[in-house]
Amino acid sequence: MSKKSKKSKKSQKPPKEEKREPCQLYLITPPRFEPVGFGDTLRAALDAGPVSCLQLRLKNEDESKVDSDEIRKAAEILMPIVHEYEVAFLVNDDPVLANELGADGVHIGQKDMTYAEARQIVGDNQIVGITCHDQRHLAMEAGEAGADYVAFGAFHPTVTKLALSAAEPEILAWWSDLFVVPCVAIGGITTANAAPLVKAGADFVAVSSGVWGFEQGPAAAVKEFDQILIEESKKR
Repeated sequence: MSKKSKKSKKSQKPPKEEKREPCQLYLITPPRFEPVGFGDTLRAALDAGPVSCLQLRLKNEDESKVDSDEIRKAAEILMPIVHEYEVAFLVNDDPVLANELGADGVHIGQKDMTYAEARQIVGDNQIVGITCHDQRHLAMEAGEAGADYVAFGAFHPTVTKLALSAAEPEILAWWSDLFVVPCVAIGGITTANAAPLVKAGADFVAVSSGVWGFEQGPAAAVKEFDQILIEESKKR
């Protein structure tokens, strides 16, 4: 995932289909962490294999947003590390803060603000991704509006947030067969359950606890995910 090109894109596929790129790993930070120590953990994970982007998502236990200064402090430590590896750095929920920090973009939920509002804040060259739950019409609206990716989920139970919907792999197959806008699979994804989502057509798998809570450590998780993404992408 890279910065948005100024060149406009259509959401539907052209008549002549091109083979999609292999699925990529999209990391989401834990809801709470100590920035300096986590910076070392993040660097080890990025050393272990290719990662497309990191979303900074800090939340309180009740899912409320943490203080903006806490997000700023985390970004000051993590964003330079991420950019060393040419990985995109996204901020969750807050386009204003993403713009202030000089992040590569923002991920917004359906209740945060509209795509048009987020795009106006961050500008044309930054990434704007949108949660679409398990709703096809939300994804189509987002794609037509110009979103850089649509996120479907949750595909599995997750401990990092309250899932508002349960999605099935079929929605990834439907989307990837008809549209060029990338789709992200999210929600409880681990090395044990990622394969069907990749094979179905996910362009990215978004993972949090499946990497940071991996028994053998985050670096081992990234290596295992990398192997899964390569092998399963060949099957679609």
